[in-house]
Amino acid sequence: MRVAIASGKGGTGKTTVASSLARVWERALIAVDLDVEAPNLHLFLRPVFEETGPAWIETPVVDESKCNFCLACSELCQFKAISVMGSVVLTFPEMCHGCGGCIAVCPQEAISPGKRELGEIGWGHAGETQFLTGRLRVGEAMSPPLMRQVKSRLKDILTAKGLDAIIDSPPGVSCPAVNAVMESDCIVLVTEPTPFGLHDFRLAWEAFAPLGKPMGAVINRAGVGNRDVYAFCAEKEIPVLAEVPCERAAAEGYARGRIIADLSPEFRDIFVSLAAKITELAVSAPAPLKEAANA
Repeated sequence: MRVAIASGKGGTGKTTVASSLARVWERALIAVDLDVEAPNLHLFLRPVFEETGPAWIETPVVDESKCNFCLACSELCQFKAISVMGSVVLTFPEMCHGCGGCIAVCPQEAISPGKRELGEIGWGHAGETQFLTGRLRVGEAMSPPLMRQVKSRLKDILTAKGLDAIIDSPPGVSCPAVNAVMESDCIVLVTEPTPFGLHDFRLAWEAFAPLGKPMGAVINRAGVGNRDVYAFCAEKEIPVLAEVPCERAAAEGYARGRIIADLSPEFRDIFVSLAAKITELAVSAPAPLKEAANA
């Protein structure tokens, strides 16, 4: 089972929830940080890395001695990563999404694959929990290609070892966030009971609902703000899986890099209950919803 922990905005407590779930999860688990632009799950789980290495993206290299400047490559590329100007072919590797389309359509076979570094992928253990993360190279603009490589590695691990996965997703509703949750079995949206929290929670629900995944909410900092986010959950039939109270101990523990579930028996009970409800939500999803999620 893959559980994506997501949020409509940063700062709602997504990593807090992901790290605490990883701590109390009863079955064999791999924790995955797919927020490759700003990974921080490792600050709480503190894994020992056994393997790290660079991640690359395929970019076009043009042999102009073979090129007949037919424009097929530039007309195909929607990202303008390759352009033909008269008898000159220009490539812009930083804009390339690595699809390989230009190589496939070139009638002269004048384009071959090159590569540039996207970032790095790391794998290790945090106690009995396996850990997988990606980190985007400083200055790199595109995170989805690196995320796809991390997810490919995750798929191999899950296939070989039959683990569950807790995925700490990027915040927001842009391409990276959708890329992180699209293969999950269940999406847990973390929000806070404030006007800003509700606004971005609504955006997240609108972005992820078409994926057909079972979805539930965690209300972090419960007890502040207002009840509008609860009313929205009731209106859209989004189950509230847990409420994490707004307590000074939680803020202090987070600031010290501690896992919230370790702070007290009361906090641990919240996340043990949450883990059970997530499993129930994923398992009890209606058959049409499961089929849509796996399509």
